[in-house]
Amino acid sequence: MRRLIAPAVLLLLLAGCTTAPDGTEGRPDGPRWQPRPGTAWQWQLRGRLDTSVDVPVYDIDGFDQSAKAVAALHREGRKVICYLSTGAWEDWRPDAAKFPRSVLGRGNGWEGERWLDIRRTDVLEPLMAARLDMCRDKGFDAVEPDNMDGYQNRTGFPLTARDQLRYNRLIARLAHERGLAVGLKNDLDQIPELVGDFDFAVNEQCAQYGECAALSPFVKAGKAVFHVEYELPTRRFCAESRRLRLSSMLKKYELGAWRRAC
Repeated sequence: MRRLIAPAVLLLLLAGCTTAPDGTEGRPDGPRWQPRPGTAWQWQLRGRLDTSVDVPVYDIDGFDQSAKAVAALHREGRKVICYLSTGAWEDWRPDAAKFPRSVLGRGNGWEGERWLDIRRTDVLEPLMAARLDMCRDKGFDAVEPDNMDGYQNRTGFPLTARDQLRYNRLIARLAHERGLAVGLKNDLDQIPELVGDFDFAVNEQCAQYGECAALSPFVKAGKAVFHVEYELPTRRFCAESRRLRLSSMLKKYELGAWRRAC
């Protein structure tokens, strides 16, 4: 049965759906942040944090950056994303010794990193929950969980697409339980199944590999796609990015402060 809504309640509902001046919008079902398509961003994981880039969203390392750094960005009106590796082990992280050798697989191509056996949620869920607690406690608005497509790589484990869907949804649930928005990193083939579980997408090199159209379900759902290229000049991908309403920029592989936005 449809119910009539009292005027005061209606005003509250409308207020919860208004667009903020930073290009984001609140979610009508709660306070979780929802970035809109086309929202500009900066992604910096290395070097001294440069807060001078005039964009509404910063994506920074969750371990390396402090609550003070997050608060400083908030004072400037920015939303802040917490970068974490959730699908690979990194030997330099402060919690590295808590990962048993049984869940460590092949190297993923980056020094000091090895794929994780994402089937072992009994081991990984508490470890990832603790990392997301850190992001929440530092005041981050969202999380970017990296290495979320192990099933398509030589990990040393017989991972399946079903394993990946289960694990990615677990990470999304853990983030949402802490009030954090969460982005789907790469994993293009599973976007149709996962677009409803994630609040935005983060993609590397979709233009170089002719895959950017696969991200359209996020845009159609009113969710931002934060996209970077490393090897193509901006003249090779910016026109398509604008057509697809992606938030695109050129970065260097080390992901320092330098950027060239579309």
